[in-house]
Amino acid sequence: MKKKASLTKKIMLGLFLGAIFGVILSNLPGGYLKDTVIINGLISVVGGIFINAIKMLVVPLVFVSIVCGASAIGDPKKLGRVGIKTLSFYLVTTGIAISLALIIGKIISPGIGLDLSSVIKKEPTIGAAKSLVDVILDMIPRNPVASLANGSMLQIIVFALLTGVSMAMIREKAQPVINIFNSLNEIMMKMVIIVMTVAPYGVFALITKTFATVGFEAMVPLLKYMVAVLLALVVHALLTYMGMLSVIGKLNPIQFFKNFAPAMGVAFSTASSSGTLPVTIETAEERCGVSKNIAAFTLPLGATINMDGTAIMQGVAVIFISQVYGIDLSLQALLTVILTATLASVGTAGVPGVGLITLSMVLQSIGLPIEGIALIIGIDRLLDMTRTVVNITGDTVCTILVSKSEGEFDKDIYYKKNKQL
Repeated sequence: MKKKASLTKKIMLGLFLGAIFGVILSNLPGGYLKDTVIINGLISVVGGIFINAIKMLVVPLVFVSIVCGASAIGDPKKLGRVGIKTLSFYLVTTGIAISLALIIGKIISPGIGLDLSSVIKKEPTIGAAKSLVDVILDMIPRNPVASLANGSMLQIIVFALLTGVSMAMIREKAQPVINIFNSLNEIMMKMVIIVMTVAPYGVFALITKTFATVGFEAMVPLLKYMVAVLLALVVHALLTYMGMLSVIGKLNPIQFFKNFAPAMGVAFSTASSSGTLPVTIETAEERCGVSKNIAAFTLPLGATINMDGTAIMQGVAVIFISQVYGIDLSLQALLTVILTATLASVGTAGVPGVGLITLSMVLQSIGLPIEGIALIIGIDRLLDMTRTVVNITGDTVCTILVSKSEGEFDKDIYYKKNKQL
């Protein structure tokens, strides 16, 4: 935790120092030293290295994570009702989350007022519109290897899901391969952590260049972006999750927050669904009254594939980036975002900062410039901490509802006065 807290401080320091340095540069007269050596030289190199490192991890991270997540489901025939209920909850709530984010993003319009004409090196374009039939057909890869090489994300997701489910169905024979993928997943997560250790320097460079070329006017849109994401997270947690807990589960939402507070605190401090998992499981079982058998299945699965908070960030970020680049998104593009972000949540590992990597996948799916991530990465750590709380809240609400529907829920534990863990 200390290292992660230290990384948070470093990223925030990089953000503020980059903003200050960028504003200073924007007020200096142009010249060889400023434009060529500093902005387009040192600053561009450091920021570019960080962006390229993120791009480097996209395909292997998504593929390996989704295979591991799907194979962890187990034999679909044995899972029966619990598996169907859990997966349905996660997919439906993620779809609601991304839709909510797009609506709030459109209402607040965080990117309006930020002119990037001086930053854009080439005009970004969205590919020719395809019919819904073609979009569905294109999701099935003709050549999975080519899809991996070309970064065709929807095709990669479909192939990875099929691979993971097939491995789960023949678990004993596939166990050696499952072990390999689990090891690869650990390696990819470690690579994400390594890349995030240089994030403060990347943030400093990216924010410096933004403010040096755009000026202080970038601050207001960034604040609007933060407000939009936080608002969407709060609305989703209170309306979607607590609404389902009240209507379907017929349980008191206020009591839920009292019971679940310890796990929320850990999630906020670590910004990691996976890192919080032991506390989440203990809190769900000992303070929320769920069945241990169901919690052992739904919570680890949720930490792997249920990332509503990340989906919300991606939805607002898509609106923000499209607006700052002056690109109008069609209804088809928005529907593609909903589909891609929902599927991408399956491949989002529960470690800090990984949401930015899968965001690049969503941007690619509708042709938005990945470089737009540079605008939000500096403030993402604070949002990452908040959306992790939303992620584990969704996991636990799902566990409670499934446990209650299966008759394995202890209402007395849920309503008793709980002491802090």
